[in-house]
Amino acid sequence: MPEPAPPRDLPVSLLTDPVMIEACQARDFGRIFQLVKARAGIYPSMVARRCDLTPSRVGEVIAGRRQLLHIDVIERISDGLRIPGHMLGLARRSWETSPRLRGVPRDPAEVPASVVEPPAAGTPEADEAARSPAADTELSAKLARRAAETNVNALVLEQFDADVERLAREFVSRPLSLLIPEIRTAQGGVFQLLGGRQHPGQTRHLYVIAGWLSGLAAHVALDLGNRSAAATHVRTVVQCAEISEHSPLRAWARSFQSLAAYWAGDYRRARDLAQAGRSEGRGPGTGTIKARLLSLEARARAAEGDSRSALRVLALAHEARGAAGPDELPGVFSFPEAKQWAYAGTTLLAVGDDKQIRHATSASCRAVELYRTGPDGDRSPGDLQAAHLDLATAYLVSGEVQEAGAKLSDVFTAEGYTASITIRLRNLAALLGGEPYRGAQSAVDLRARIHEMTLRPLSPATLRSSDDRPAHA
Repeated sequence: MPEPAPPRDLPVSLLTDPVMIEACQARDFGRIFQLVKARAGIYPSMVARRCDLTPSRVGEVIAGRRQLLHIDVIERISDGLRIPGHMLGLARRSWETSPRLRGVPRDPAEVPASVVEPPAAGTPEADEAARSPAADTELSAKLARRAAETNVNALVLEQFDADVERLAREFVSRPLSLLIPEIRTAQGGVFQLLGGRQHPGQTRHLYVIAGWLSGLAAHVALDLGNRSAAATHVRTVVQCAEISEHSPLRAWARSFQSLAAYWAGDYRRARDLAQAGRSEGRGPGTGTIKARLLSLEARARAAEGDSRSALRVLALAHEARGAAGPDELPGVFSFPEAKQWAYAGTTLLAVGDDKQIRHATSASCRAVELYRTGPDGDRSPGDLQAAHLDLATAYLVSGEVQEAGAKLSDVFTAEGYTASITIRLRNLAALLGGEPYRGAQSAVDLRARIHEMTLRPLSPATLRSSDDRPAHA
């Protein structure tokens, strides 16, 4: 039986198209599959066969419901569609010898063709190369010089590390309007360097930095209620984590996605993402991220109505806190004790029986105390507001309307709210509008005040970070 014909190459006009180049650099395979269909007549079913994928998986990628991140899948796509390796951030593929690819710009990180391609047989150059042992020596020397080239050094990486650490710490307490330009500038600098040439270890280091900076950008987007932008940024975090094989970054990205799913009301997805953060790759790392993931899972389970599992996982979160080592980064990328008590208060409040309501009140009071007595730079106004709102809700459920109003007064004095605080306030207003509070003057007054406060537009000039932010306002 004859061997099947090898896959035909893509048109050079497609491989050199800026749209295709950009899609490959971003590993946007949905766009890539659309382009090869339109420009090369390779339909999704053919893509599936050539790349050893299922047709349903290809369809999900094109529809934007699925990403392809694993390196073996990316290599199959490169080989199946004949996309040169450098366009997808891969090493040169074994089949990249076709004359049709000579018009495709080479990866600047690769050795020039004049160095590695031997002269044609029978030419004077070939005869000279065969006679001269120095030719091999010169080739090795050129390869060594090429391998030594890099556009970064230890000081550059050290400065970026310091910038990320400072921004992560300041994100907790500085207005977003002051942080957004710095985050954007740092992102642009790292992305520009990644377009050049580095040693492999330096490239991985830059991808880790790019991932943390994209995480900060995701936080900004959710603070401002832009769910779509936040999802885009965190997908970049996931991709950077995959490329750099950085487990703490990958786990943090899953925790952020879990948080967004929770505030979108998709509690099952929030639970699953938190679990995935603990099990993917080589685990979440040795810092407080495991306690955070377990706390997120407990809160999602409580919101689903699975009270028993929520309490079990909450206990595991407290155990993880006791075993946690130092975090890689401070501030918004850490999970301080005050925040864990705030999450515990929200979880216990959702469980809802009288005993757990009392425990929720104690947990939220502990969170407020820790936030108030902690260092100024570690105080998160948004998280403190969230703890006050949990306390107000606990008092209200217990029938103590006046105490609830007193706790709300601490929230009403804020200059601005994150999107999550707006949602919490609206939920509390809905509670005040039901039995047994409906018609009571104190409840009517509180609802009117909440309505007034939640009409304020979200603005970077007044907002400070809260880790407990939703995916939409």
